[in-house]
Amino acid sequence: MNSIDLFVKNWGSKNVMVPIASDDIAELEEKLNAFLPDSYKYLISSYGLVHSPNVLTKICDLGVNISEVQDFLSLDDVFSLSKLYEMGGMPKGHILFASDCKGNMFCFKLSDCASAQTDVAVWFYNYGLCTVTKVSDSFSEWLEQFNDL
Repeated sequence: MNSIDLFVKNWGSKNVMVPIASDDIAELEEKLNAFLPDSYKYLISSYGLVHSPNVLTKICDLGVNISEVQDFLSLDDVFSLSKLYEMGGMPKGHILFASDCKGNMFCFKLSDCASAQTDVAVWFYNYGLCTVTKVSDSFSEWLEQFNDL
């Protein structure tokens, strides 16, 4: 989980983050009828909802072509926005967990969360194009790309 700890250290805003109780995470998994990856659960249960506004600045300064993450969604938003975005045109079968500054979302495929796993691929939903593309083979690798900036 070093990449997760390093991401929070490098990019997390200095605002107080409140870790999320494992009971609340289990309740969300039950509502979703899915298993969230252990790596993601580690992040939110250890640190809470990370806000990383400086990622965009660094990406722009370097001219790097990756989509920045700005906010990790609350558990209520994970559930409600996943449904709302589907009604708005996002292909079905995704669990949103974070956003950029433009309304685009990072998500897990529901089918990847059918069983308990340490890590799963991260996908990017482009709100304007209504497309979902794979951006990383795992949550930990996805965070590592920001640590490499």
